[in-house]
Amino acid sequence: MDRLLALLLVFAPLSLLSVGGGTSIFAEMQRQSVEVHGWVSDAQFTDLFAVSRAAPGPGSLICALIGWQAAGFAGAVVAAIGLYLPSSLILLAVGAWWRRAGESPARRVIERALAPLAVGLVCAGVAALMRAAGGLEWATLGLATLALHRGASPYLIVIVAAAGFAGLRAVGLLGG
Repeated sequence: MDRLLALLLVFAPLSLLSVGGGTSIFAEMQRQSVEVHGWVSDAQFTDLFAVSRAAPGPGSLICALIGWQAAGFAGAVVAAIGLYLPSSLILLAVGAWWRRAGESPARRVIERALAPLAVGLVCAGVAALMRAAGGLEWATLGLATLALHRGASPYLIVIVAAAGFAGLRAVGLLGG
């Protein structure tokens, strides 16, 4: 029961921080599940991330996989509810206001303020994944930032960079 409560207390606040989508909270999700609670190792987190990205549906389904590792089926359910329910309820309320606000100045200010926040959180998620995978996170983070600026997927850049680093390590041109 303690683990179920811990899962809820980790994923419910993350739900409220997922500005820009689930990728924006991967950094804190990794920190909480690996460093703070020890539910999974860095390697397991990277594997769970890969599985969640390969499976149909949102990549944030990693929360259910972490919950499963921490507390079985009940943990998966609690983690998923914790991540999806709070933000869904807020989305319903904000969506109603957003439609009523039309082209108000407040709406334009909020849009302009949230865009760089979402980009920063996504980049933090990329860096956390690269750190967990043992990659060169700063070089890859720079490439991912450039990809975001150009409208490309930062995760495509991460996959290509990780494959490149693995290839360089395999032929002995990169230590590690």
